Amino acid sequence: MTTQEHQEEESVHRALERFYRAGKAPWDTGVTPPELVALVEGHGALPPGRALELGCGTGTNAIYLARHGWQVTAVDLIDSAVDQARQKTEAAGVAVDLLHGDATRLDDLAVAGSFDLFFDLSCYCGIPLHRRDAYATGLTRRAAPGARLLMFGYGPEPAGNPLPPVKSWAEGVTADELRARFPGWDLLDVTPGTNSVPTFWFTLRRAT
Repeated sequence: MTTQEHQEEESVHRALERFYRAGKAPWDTGVTPPELVALVEGHGALPPGRALELGCGTGTNAIYLARHGWQVTAVDLIDSAVDQARQKTEAAGVAVDLLHGDATRLDDLAVAGSFDLFFDLSCYCGIPLHRRDAYATGLTRRAAPGARLLMFGYGPEPAGNPLPPVKSWAEGVTADELRARFPGWDLLDVTPGTNSVPTFWFTLRRAT
């Protein structure tokens, strides 16, 4: 890892810690997004299976999935967020395997596949470019045939990203990048978000 790459990872970590200490993480609203609800409860909903949430924050969506019959593993880089998620899951009376660690280093966390659903609410868009292939590889190794990945991310205009403006985020998250980084997956849908800055919901499916 180069000095610049190390500095970028440290910058992300410090920024995330500040958000959670202040209780103002903009992606951690306490409300499950309708896009996930549609996938779990809507027309053609996925049958419950194993789900892995990347960047779970304080556990809102992991709890939602567990309540709807999913066996959930959830990972977050910030220990205070994981601590809050544990408190919330205990209060909700659901079982979630909560792990403190890096979503791009799943092997270090002994996260065993296979998973039928991956959910990412702005985790990937906070990952510097030099770690994104590792993220994609880690998910792919753990994906069951036909697994879905539902991802929310900021678009190519980095001004809307609440994390620090490191150089590697200049590309944002685009459909072309996901096609390149996730070989063996089909990009099923790209839906613009409702935010005032460019955001998108991406749905990918692992080839069967």
